[in-house]
This record gives sequence, structure tokens and C-alpha cells, in this order.
Amino acid sequence: MDLRRFVAVLAAVVVLLLDMVSLSFGNIVFDVRHKFAGRECSLSALKAHDALRHRRILSAVDLPLGGNGHPADAGLYFAKIGLGNPSNEYYVQVDTGSDILWVNCANCKRCPTKSDLGVKLTLYDPKSSDSSSMIYCNDNFCTSTYNGILPGCTKGVPCQYSVSYGDGSTTTGFFVKDSVNFDRVIGNHQTASANGTIIFGCGAQQSGELGTSSEAVDGILGFGQANSSVISQLASAGKVKRVFAHCLDNTNGGGIFAIGEVFSPKVNTTPMVPNQPHYNVVMKDIEVGGSVLQLPTDVFDSGDRKGTIIDSGTTLAYFPEVVYETMMSKILEQQPGIKLHTIEQQFSCFQYTGK
Repeated sequence: MDLRRFVAVLAAVVVLLLDMVSLSFGNIVFDVRHKFAGRECSLSALKAHDALRHRRILSAVDLPLGGNGHPADAGLYFAKIGLGNPSNEYYVQVDTGSDILWVNCANCKRCPTKSDLGVKLTLYDPKSSDSSSMIYCNDNFCTSTYNGILPGCTKGVPCQYSVSYGDGSTTTGFFVKDSVNFDRVIGNHQTASANGTIIFGCGAQQSGELGTSSEAVDGILGFGQANSSVISQLASAGKVKRVFAHCLDNTNGGGIFAIGEVFSPKVNTTPMVPNQPHYNVVMKDIEVGGSVLQLPTDVFDSGDRKGTIIDSGTTLAYFPEVVYETMMSKILEQQPGIKLHTIEQQFSCFQYTGK
């Protein structure tokens, strides 16, 4: 499948600068780290990362909970969260294309034991948490997540999950309910510890890259649109409003991921395309130097597999071929002094200073 023909994917960009953002009282914030921070990373490596992710996003594989990526390729940013009572810390990928939170659990088969990301991996043990409880097949969460009772899933049987990925990797386990600990904004850019209760997956068995990745983390923190995602659960509990924002640092490769309203005179909003598995928006037009590009009327169609995906796990920005070629032609037309040169034998690049 030629990605450029079907969808435009926008990387998570610095849309909110840390010195101009005012977070609403009561917001939840996660400090995030970029998995390539401090390491040399070629454009080819970034493109390879994105290709695997886009294959997952556009895959025809049947994903029971909407689909997500594995730790090596799901996303670029990972954060630290606290689970259980007493609370233990876990490092999870932040993924706007995923619909559940899951972490590797005690007695897990083929779960990774170490990571090259400089973080200590920890297995979640529901028996070690005083606030942990099992989710069963007849619980509302299980029936609503699967739109009914699954065959063979009867009263008193743990509600299980199984997610398959485009590369053949899988994660399976069962759902538990436990406390989650996070930082809440209390005013004047200060935070204080707070907690809530969420339902998440306890990973019992991994296969493929999930069990062997050198860039492994403890799990994936899904911020998708489904009711099973963390943001949806916290919003339903009245902890936050169903809004999130990236505040990314392009210098050190980190930043924060905020849940809740963001107040700033320089922040604009745009509606999401309804009934889409990912966060899709309708791109109206593209300007180069104040000149609107003349493009086919259907190029930004928000129909099936079209529109523009806002994705926290994509490195670069990708456009349909007709958009890319038209945009490059307009740039060269307005800046005839620009000299193109090839990087890594495949990328056409140029240097430019100015507005």
C-alpha cells in the first residue's frame, strides 16, 4: 500500500510552547521522554520507524481493541506512571493511536527483562496491591468493550484481552482494576500527587518483538477515543475533561503530556472527524509564503482512510504525493536561491533561514 495515496499523517509537533501554556486547575500531567533523545538517529531510521507504525495504523489485521503498536515502534514518547497501592512506577509508551493501557505482569511469559532506554523495567503484580481487583466477563467494562459477551466468556471468568500487531507480535492477558497515581496541576505551574481508579490490561504473555525488543518499556498508555482508553475512563469518572495536549521540547527530546483544558490566547482548536478509529482532522488548505496551494478538491477528503491523522508516534510529516510535489514546487518558485541536496541517498533536503 502506498501511504501517500491514502492518508496524510502529521507528526506530533511543538504546538504549545512551555512558556506560553496555562494549564487548567486540576489537569493531569505526565513528563515524557523521547526514545531517541541523546542518540544519533538518521532520517532513514526515523522513516523506518514511521513505516512500521503506518503499516500498523492502516493494517487490515483485526484488532479487538482498535490496534496499537509494540514498544519498539508504537510511539516516540514514554512516560512514568504509578499503579497500585502501594504504588510502583512503570514506564509506558504514550500512544494516541491505542485504546487501552496495559503493562507486563508478574509471571508473564516472554516479557522483556531489560531495556536500552535507560529505564528499569518492573512487572506489575496485582496480588501485591491492596486496591487491585479482577474484571470478569459479566462486568460492564468487559461487555461494553467487546460489544457483548464473548463466546466462552461466562460469569466469574476473568475478562481477557488479546491484541495482534501488523508485524505478527501479540500481547494477551486479562483486565484488572487498580489505582493510578499521577501529577495534578494545582496552580502557578505547580503540581501535587493525585490518584484515581482505572481498568487496564495485565500482560500475561507476549510474542514476537514484544518479548525481545531492546527498546522495551513496561507497556503502552493508550489515549485513543474508545471508552476503554485512559483519558476516557478518567473523564467518565469526572477527574478531567476529555482534552489532551502535547507540550514537547525539541531541544532535549522530552516535554509533558497534559490531560484537561489548556488556556492560552495563542492556542487554536479544530474539530475531530467523527466515527474514526484515530484522531483525524480535516485539513482545509496549505499556504506557502501566503499563497494557497491549488490542489484537487478531494485531496483532503475526510472519508474512509482519508483526512489527516494526528499521531504522537510519527516522527516526520507525510503528505499525499500530489500535495508534496505541489508544495515543493511552490517553495522553489518563491525561493529560487534554494539549493537541493540529497541526504542518505534518498532524501531531498535544503537549508533555509528566514520567515
